[in-house]
Amino acid sequence: MSTCTQKEGIAISTTSQTIANEHSIGQKIRGYIALTKPRVMELLLVSTVPVMFLAAGGLPNLWLVFATVFGGAMSAASAASFNMYLDRDIDVHMKRTVNRPLVTGEVSPRGALVFSWVLAVVSTVWLLLTTNWLTAALSVTAIFFYVVIYTMILKRRTEQNIIWGGIAGCFPVLIGWSAVTGSLDWPPFVLFVLIFLWTPPHYWPLSMKYSSDYDDVDVPMLGAVRSASQVGLQVILYAWATVACSLLLVPVAGMGLVYLVSAAVFGGWFIYESHRLYNRAVHGGEARPMRVFHASITYLTLIFLSVAVDPLLPF
Repeated sequence: MSTCTQKEGIAISTTSQTIANEHSIGQKIRGYIALTKPRVMELLLVSTVPVMFLAAGGLPNLWLVFATVFGGAMSAASAASFNMYLDRDIDVHMKRTVNRPLVTGEVSPRGALVFSWVLAVVSTVWLLLTTNWLTAALSVTAIFFYVVIYTMILKRRTEQNIIWGGIAGCFPVLIGWSAVTGSLDWPPFVLFVLIFLWTPPHYWPLSMKYSSDYDDVDVPMLGAVRSASQVGLQVILYAWATVACSLLLVPVAGMGLVYLVSAAVFGGWFIYESHRLYNRAVHGGEARPMRVFHASITYLTLIFLSVAVDPLLPF
């Protein structure tokens, strides 16, 4: 073989190795991003920014919005990453979670744990420096609630897990309000309760869809341990309670016509979908729980969009 040919072979081999390394690095990056549960994080942030508009009575300081969203995103990412680290033993047995990075090996358990702690510390310091101590403290409390109270204590022990564990997802409204005002008031607490009541009818349909997964790993999600009609009835009750709570914001926060109409119309649609799930379950039809799951996400997004828009309007 000529020297030229040997050099070409070495060059090709080196290039191939470089591509392989880059692909491996890319996989790891995607794995770490997946640890943060981006879709859940988006939903949490959807409830943070509108509350800042409400707290400011209009357009809040844009730097403060960025700082709060950035810190809140890191905080939510930390909680999600801790959750995946702690649940890696059951995720490997569930179809819904079998492609998570700790299951596929894209991220090592040690790497995930270090990543989780780094995000927790950095998010706390960031919020402390850019917002105020109350916002930073609420962020730490949210992480603690999701990781310790929900993931470590409630999730594998009681069918009420998502009710009380869901409190962690309520903290963004308090964080958004406190970032603007440095204090807390009744309007963010009304929204806190709204998300608390919304979480079960949002998540229980998902647990119905993946009930066999939860059965396989002995996690007592309501959708796995109760009949479809029983779950459907609970979804209805919580949906009605959610909509009723949303209307409380009108007198408490002085919301205008835009919010009132939005809460009534979108709330009515959410209740309709909940009743539809129950009726199908009772009459032996296909329950289609994911229809309610997706409807709940749309409902919450539209409600909080109206929270942001309402203070900007003169009526």
